[in-house]
Amino acid sequence: MKKVEVKEVGIGTLSNRRSFLKLSGLTIAGTGLLLAGCSSDDNSGGTPDSQQLPGVRGDKFDLGGGDLGILTYAYALEQLEADFYTRVVNGSQFGAIFNNEEQAILVDLYRHEVIHREFFKAALTGALQDNARVLPTLNFAYESVNFNNRASVLGTAKALEDTGVKAYNGAGKYIESAEYLLIAGKIVSVEARHAAAIRDLIDPGSASFAGNDVVDANGLDLAAKPSTVIPLVAALDFIQTPFTANYLP
Repeated sequence: MKKVEVKEVGIGTLSNRRSFLKLSGLTIAGTGLLLAGCSSDDNSGGTPDSQQLPGVRGDKFDLGGGDLGILTYAYALEQLEADFYTRVVNGSQFGAIFNNEEQAILVDLYRHEVIHREFFKAALTGALQDNARVLPTLNFAYESVNFNNRASVLGTAKALEDTGVKAYNGAGKYIESAEYLLIAGKIVSVEARHAAAIRDLIDPGSASFAGNDVVDANGLDLAAKPSTVIPLVAALDFIQTPFTANYLP
């Protein structure tokens, strides 16, 4: 039998990591186009009754419960990440505080997060079939972030990416639809690559990309349920649009 030679390809350079991130984004873009037209009839499980659908209750939007509530929760987080990276890449000092290859990586992350955000918007619009039940565009402010400072930008990106990975991992067990669980699994794998890339930009060549503060002793990423993640995100004070999550675990 002919021996097959396997050539190991490292990802130790910025350009290699950038290519890896770009391929991840293309995969998600294709998947988003496939599932964006899903309607509520396609959801095999986790559909809440009308009392738990996302929508305004009193004077605030509630994320709702069941699968559609989890997707709306993810949509809120993706709105935040997309908005943050939009501001990063459009910052007046972006080209001064990051070199060309670092800029390329951050632009790729920005593009991924916009793809994620638009996927959830399209998927929820199709599933809910009522624009009033789709989470509106949230407002954001970043008083604690200096977009002209490298450490401030990367530190914030690290916090958002690490939290995003925990959020998807923690929400997965509550998703009943196999289709929705599949797409959540694909997105969280990309978010984990984002987290690793940001950590490597902060501390290149170290073990931080898979540090024991985010990977446990069993080699698994940390997970946190929505009721744990939402207060963590709220404490950052970036999201300025009030909402509730009365039906999420």
